[in-house]
Amino acid sequence: MNEMYSIAGKVAVISGAGGVLGGSVATSFVKEGCNVVALDIRQEQLDRRVEELRKVAAKGVEVVGLICNVLDMDSLRKMRDDAVAKFGKIDILINIAGGNMPGATLRPDQTIWEMDIECWQKVTNLNMNGTVYPSIVVGEQMAKQGFGCMVNISSMAALQSMTNVPGYSAAKSAVTNFTQWMAMEMALKFGDKIRVNSVAPGFFIGDQNRAVLLNPDGSLTERSHKVLANTPMKRFGDINELNGCIQFLCSDAASFITGANIPIDGGFSTFSGV
Repeated sequence: MNEMYSIAGKVAVISGAGGVLGGSVATSFVKEGCNVVALDIRQEQLDRRVEELRKVAAKGVEVVGLICNVLDMDSLRKMRDDAVAKFGKIDILINIAGGNMPGATLRPDQTIWEMDIECWQKVTNLNMNGTVYPSIVVGEQMAKQGFGCMVNISSMAALQSMTNVPGYSAAKSAVTNFTQWMAMEMALKFGDKIRVNSVAPGFFIGDQNRAVLLNPDGSLTERSHKVLANTPMKRFGDINELNGCIQFLCSDAASFITGANIPIDGGFSTFSGV
């Protein structure tokens, strides 16, 4: 393997590690020789994930699981201090914790006035501040040590307006903008060895969107047909197809890339449909 693309020996903090996407990225990283600090707010889910990661980790790789609330600055500071006490540094922060909920999602027959404002607040808070707060806390450590890389999770919903998901769309748009802002802040004030980027996943069938994309009998919903009609590759993505791009952004091969938002979407974001 070209050493420019290696993440071996680095230390990565991954929020939402107990979830599907977080687990996929964490698994990929430990196999590539990267030490992982896995974060989740759910103890049982975190314990299960740490056990899975240790089974597949490359020789010498360490996996640490820490309970952490990404919306609580004290919880985040304790996590950061524990990680630095263990490893002496944090090379990588991957902000994956997030998600959507029914009350902030509109059915086709609903209008914006029927949206649950409390659910809107929860979704926007988790997806926006759940990225901003860890970036502030871990970014402080990166500024002190003079190096580091952050990768945030944006969305297709941040690149163009989509029906039904106003809260999630607004929050992910904020994540994209904050990624650009934080990249500027870190480079201008703390040097070119601290980079901040994001990826914008296309459509992947997972636990959160399964009911939206698949009918109970496993057939495609009307929304799925619309998605595939506007995806040049004519398929949904596999969650593992995000890992290579994220690793690239965290490696020395991406040393001059900061403030970027990279779509991983089978061409969805570039296709006009005509």
